[in-house]
Amino acid sequence: MAPNAAMDYVAPEIRAAYTVPFSREVFGKTPIASALETKQWDSRYANPAIPHNASYYTKCLIGGMLGCGLTHTAVTPLDVVKCNMQTNSAKYKSLFSGLSTIMKEEGSAAVWKGWFPTLVGYSAQGMFKFGLNEIFKDTYANLVGEDAAIKYRPVLWAAASGSAEVFADIALCPFEMVKVKVQTSTPGTFPTDFGSALAKMQANSADTRFPFGSLVPLWSRQIPYTIAKFVGFEGVVEMFYKKVFTKPKNEYNKATQLSITFASGYIAGVLCALVSQPADNLVSQLSKQENRGKGFGQIAKEVGMANLFTKGLVARVIMVGTLTGLQWWIYDTWKTAMGLGTSGGSAVKK
Repeated sequence: MAPNAAMDYVAPEIRAAYTVPFSREVFGKTPIASALETKQWDSRYANPAIPHNASYYTKCLIGGMLGCGLTHTAVTPLDVVKCNMQTNSAKYKSLFSGLSTIMKEEGSAAVWKGWFPTLVGYSAQGMFKFGLNEIFKDTYANLVGEDAAIKYRPVLWAAASGSAEVFADIALCPFEMVKVKVQTSTPGTFPTDFGSALAKMQANSADTRFPFGSLVPLWSRQIPYTIAKFVGFEGVVEMFYKKVFTKPKNEYNKATQLSITFASGYIAGVLCALVSQPADNLVSQLSKQENRGKGFGQIAKEVGMANLFTKGLVARVIMVGTLTGLQWWIYDTWKTAMGLGTSGGSAVKK
């Protein structure tokens, strides 16, 4: 392939944005002197109108915090039912019957159990997931160079989002462990308010493995999930702007762009749910009293791979699809309000 073949795929205006102008005033200068004046491409300044500086990254951190924290908290009732379906499928057979059972036995407020650790944990996770993803994308793009960054952008998206998720899950893990324990414990056997639940988890850390006992299965769930979320989103956005919305992206108003963002996020969310379902189930199984002291492999063997893939899947597909669509919508709404524009779709040639 010719050196500039990768650039031929990219729309002219985007190719221009990704290219830092070279010095042309070489008359009377040696090749070495001219080369020293040549500006090196830097992904952070590829679009001069929106430089990726400290202000940009800070805004992305805040946007991720808002997107993940608010949405996960909003679907807490779905999460409560999903976790109980995974840990006690004989009692909680479906989404709607599970909701009904919990409200009848524990009251309507019980479907909001664990909302506070959900809010705090997923706000922290979202901050690092989205914010660090932007930093890693620029870092890795500069490592591989301009042409490779454009030609192999799906690989770049996967590497950046996966790297960001490693740190995001460290921030999430303690809160996720408290949340799952609160949501799946038999009523009356474990406190439901955050302070008391946290204290009990710490006091019984030998049994609960708090605060990072679920980190490995959390990584197993969240890293594939996040890679699917970001690569899937970017790919679907590009498909929409290439096949459906065929005018240049900047010719569509912000409402249309944000609608495309939500639809792309929802589709990516369904893929996320499918690829991370077994690990999500395993995280829920770890909270059960009868699994205390057991290894991940033993739990998976006892539960069965079929059950790990299917128990709570419908509820999780609905929950994660909605979550992911709303997360991207909130993130891009925030970015738009901050003057950063919406995400994805810029590399589609018109």
